Amino acid sequence: MKLHKLILTNNACFKADKTIKPKGIMVHSTGANSPWLKRYVGPDDGLLGKNQYNNHWNQDKPGGRQVCVHAFIGKLADGSIATYQTLPWNHRGWHAGGTANNSHIGFEICEDGLTDASYFSAVYKEALELCVHLCKLYGLSEKDIICHSEGYKRGIASNHGDVMHWFPKHGKSMDTFRADVKKLLSAENKPVDTVKKKYYRVQIGAYSDNANAEAQLAKAKKAGFTDAFIKYD
Repeated sequence: MKLHKLILTNNACFKADKTIKPKGIMVHSTGANSPWLKRYVGPDDGLLGKNQYNNHWNQDKPGGRQVCVHAFIGKLADGSIATYQTLPWNHRGWHAGGTANNSHIGFEICEDGLTDASYFSAVYKEALELCVHLCKLYGLSEKDIICHSEGYKRGIASNHGDVMHWFPKHGKSMDTFRADVKKLLSAENKPVDTVKKKYYRVQIGAYSDNANAEAQLAKAKKAGFTDAFIKYD
């Protein structure tokens, strides 16, 4: 994950200065064909690129709306994929349109035309790694991750279809997403074997002629036994 930080300090959500204890993560996607981070995150920090329309979300009410999320995933100016944290993780965001704002960290994945498999694969991987990072940070699991459409079905978010209008086009769902997060968490939590291994030395022969012993030693070292040696009795 390429995690950067540019807090949207001019957004009214940030100015509201309310905090939460994160109990879950909500995955959103932007609903517009604009994969560039600069569309939503600004001003340009040298990596994002300049937003010529200056319609990013680092303003009081972007487009006249009360909206703000904790992070965006999308393209930098050079075309690479990155994540930008845009609110403190424990800040109350304006992303769900419901009570999930009081409990969930919300992030947006910048949409493209929804058909580019390589772009989807890259942002999907970035989203997985962001969720793993947040799970470890707040003691969450894959079971605590939902998308906006699932939040609506639970009655804690407004009526939006993201991300289930996009993921299935590439053979993914929130169930596969949660399963992939679980795999990554399990891999990172796997204990490292720190037990010191024991080695047992085997003597392969004794020679009365030193030349024969030296010849056998040379063969042993050539075979990979670099610690072989001659012991003289």
